[in-house]
Amino acid sequence: MTNNGGARDSAGGKVVLLLLGGLLLLAGLAYAAAYAGAGDKVPRGATVAGVAIGDRSPEEAEEALRAGLADRAKRPVTVTVDDTEVQVDPASAGLTVDYAATVAEAGGGRSLAPARLWDYWTGGGAEEPVVEVDDAAMAAALDDVATRAGTAPVDGAVAFKHGRVVVTDAQPGSGFDTDQAAALVGAAWLDPDAPVVELPTEVTQPEIDDEAVQAAVDAFANPAMSAPVTLVFGDSPVVLDPKDYSAAISMKAEGGALVPELDTRRLTRLVESGVSEEDKPVDATVELVDGEPTVVPAKPGVTFDPADVSAAFLELVTREGDARKMEVEATVAEPEFTTEDAEALGIKEKVSSFTTHYPYAEYRNTNIGRAAEIIDGTILKPGETFSLNDTVGERTRENGFTEGFIISNGIFKEDLGGGVSQMATTTFNAMFFAGLKDIEHKPHSFYIDRYPVGREATVAWGSVDLRFQNDTDHGVLIHATVQPSTPSSQGVVTVSMYSTKTWDITTTTSDRYNYRAPKTRTLDTPDCYPNTGYSGFDVDVTRYFHEPGSDEVVKSEKFHTAYTPSDTVVCKPPKQGDA
Repeated sequence: MTNNGGARDSAGGKVVLLLLGGLLLLAGLAYAAAYAGAGDKVPRGATVAGVAIGDRSPEEAEEALRAGLADRAKRPVTVTVDDTEVQVDPASAGLTVDYAATVAEAGGGRSLAPARLWDYWTGGGAEEPVVEVDDAAMAAALDDVATRAGTAPVDGAVAFKHGRVVVTDAQPGSGFDTDQAAALVGAAWLDPDAPVVELPTEVTQPEIDDEAVQAAVDAFANPAMSAPVTLVFGDSPVVLDPKDYSAAISMKAEGGALVPELDTRRLTRLVESGVSEEDKPVDATVELVDGEPTVVPAKPGVTFDPADVSAAFLELVTREGDARKMEVEATVAEPEFTTEDAEALGIKEKVSSFTTHYPYAEYRNTNIGRAAEIIDGTILKPGETFSLNDTVGERTRENGFTEGFIISNGIFKEDLGGGVSQMATTTFNAMFFAGLKDIEHKPHSFYIDRYPVGREATVAWGSVDLRFQNDTDHGVLIHATVQPSTPSSQGVVTVSMYSTKTWDITTTTSDRYNYRAPKTRTLDTPDCYPNTGYSGFDVDVTRYFHEPGSDEVVKSEKFHTAYTPSDTVVCKPPKQGDA
């Protein structure tokens, strides 16, 4: 008997398998078609921050996104802090877009994942751009916002002024959380609606509060200003008053408290000035005693270690009563220029002297006398250069000078320091015969007959100087004296130089030549002074150097002077203005 049912079942199974296989093949073909159709394109309808990038390749999507966000990417973000608006520049804040990552997040790129194909064929959604932030740049930008819009807390402080305690009260501030602010600014940057970012504020406390200030006042400030302190160096006490040392102390913030800070250099200068004159080191020098150069010995003084003084001072200022006095170890302070140094200068005899005379005028007595007073006692060590302007200083009333006649633009005028050229000429001649090296000198513009012709010098503050160098192996002491003039007698100026004689000096003066006639000037200015003119001329002076006691010339030096004519000056009454 034949089993027809079994045959039918077998045939049916084959049909089912064929159908399933066909369906799977169709499904595979459909999936392949869907994959091929989607490719690497961004899902259709996808947007980023309102910019359409769907159905484009990643490269095309990036290009579209860059173009769509170009203006917004440059747009500043407006933030408000306590009703104060501040613009934040996105570039300065370190905000940038990762365009490739943004397109990938939106679904761009090939993938066999069903979700990817589903998104493409059913349409993408609205995405946010991938924003990268340079944390350091953002922090700097937000610091600027805080400076311009926030209120910084004010630390309490303690200062000292003229012996008084000056307190600054602590004040809270108003600020914002920077991490939260950075997130808000980044989120608002490319928003098409350009929202204003309101940064939530919070109270910020100062590092140094009122409690810390009061603690510093009680523990240090008030005791420090309460009374003087005394530092004792051997037998020499130095008393320091709060009004004097208050500038040397301050208080700085450290770990939430105020701690004392000392200006050691300022305190050291203050203590040094308080040491008595008897206890200060004195350099050796050379002075004239009964007309002879004599070495005045150096004298040691006392000194101290600034670190010891600072430590003792900080300990003393918080004490009370008699406890504000302390002995500090003192050491011997040697002078900078010792007795041996002074003796080695070899200043032992007069090597030159020169005298000039001047007619009576009180301004000459004042100005020449003051210049002599300053120059007298000057010591030039070997190699040093003397400058009359540097030594005498500017001719001002504060420096002891008064108005007198000077030569300006070829005529006489009044100015402070008139007459000092008499001292310049006398000093120049003393230098000349001492055999020192001429560095700079300028004769008067026209000849003045009380000076040696061709061997004289003028000076003017800031422009004309008398300078010479001690080019010998010995020191030089300059001694200057003035015998004032009177209505019946001339003034006498003498400058002498003391050293060890290096040269004998002789000199010759040529005949005058190349005469030039004066002109006549008629002036109607208020400062006009009449003058009878005379000719100008040229003259040559030669200096000869001899070994002491020898007639043989070792070397010579020529000084050429060209004097301009002294013009005749006729003064007329000043012109009157229109009525």
